[in-house]
Amino acid sequence: MTPLGSIRSIQFRLLPVKRSDPGSVRLLASAALVVGLPLVMGAPTSAQTALFLAKDVPQERFILVAAPIGTGERAQLNIYEQLNDRRPCFSTSGAAPAIVNPLLGTFDFTGICNRFIDANGYSLRIGDADLATNYRLSVVREKADTVLLAIPLKAKYGEEMVVARTNGTVPGFLKLQFEPGWMLKRRFFGPRALGHVYIYRDPLVDTATTPQPAGSPAAQQAPVAPAAPAPSPPSAGSPAAARVTPAAPAPKTQPAAAPAAPAAPAAPAAPAATRVPAATPPGAGAPQAAAPASGAR
Repeated sequence: MTPLGSIRSIQFRLLPVKRSDPGSVRLLASAALVVGLPLVMGAPTSAQTALFLAKDVPQERFILVAAPIGTGERAQLNIYEQLNDRRPCFSTSGAAPAIVNPLLGTFDFTGICNRFIDANGYSLRIGDADLATNYRLSVVREKADTVLLAIPLKAKYGEEMVVARTNGTVPGFLKLQFEPGWMLKRRFFGPRALGHVYIYRDPLVDTATTPQPAGSPAAQQAPVAPAAPAPSPPSAGSPAAARVTPAAPAPKTQPAAAPAAPAAPAAPAAPAATRVPAATPPGAGAPQAAAPASGAR
């Protein structure tokens, strides 16, 4: 019999096994199970989201139904899909709540309808996160309504979410109306469509990237950065402005002294003094008078 310590080597090489040694066969089978099981059971959510895709479906071809269980005190989620128009799979009547007639229960609906009645056929997904192992979908009866809830299996997974509601309650099969943002999508493995649908919603916007309200601490800290260059231009109430204002009159007094310089050119009134020597020589004025007389001739 192959010792237990050699199980790890089974992953890398094949050991010869005789048909007459059933113990070795059982051990090899157990080792293969031990080696392969963590690859299946221990796959994290990120691996599941990378493995399966969620693609859009025509929403009008589907209907979510709160199907009564037993006497009708409890209900479960059923999802019906109309594959083609050969025969109707369901019909509805009324509103708030709308009553569903599950017609697919009255004929062989193979190739005509699809019906998803448990977690094997549907699960919760938000964005790229496949939450099938974190949340369960449950229909809950209330006094005036019936709601579809996404309930976390552990508190650390998040809060309870309302996915859909009937907008009223009466006995029978009732149509569940999605809350805003929720829809159906189909699970795909590569290009291959699978017989599983997602109750889907886009992830919520991260509040860290949204603008902060005016009264929030983040908004109060934001103006502090521009306040640093503010001291360079003095404001009216700042002490720096009080120091600058006395300096402002000083330039005004300097221009007042500048007009005194033009007063200096007024001193060249000395030409008036030249008139006095011009009057003292009488003979000089006579020849000037005779000159114009000769010009008249």
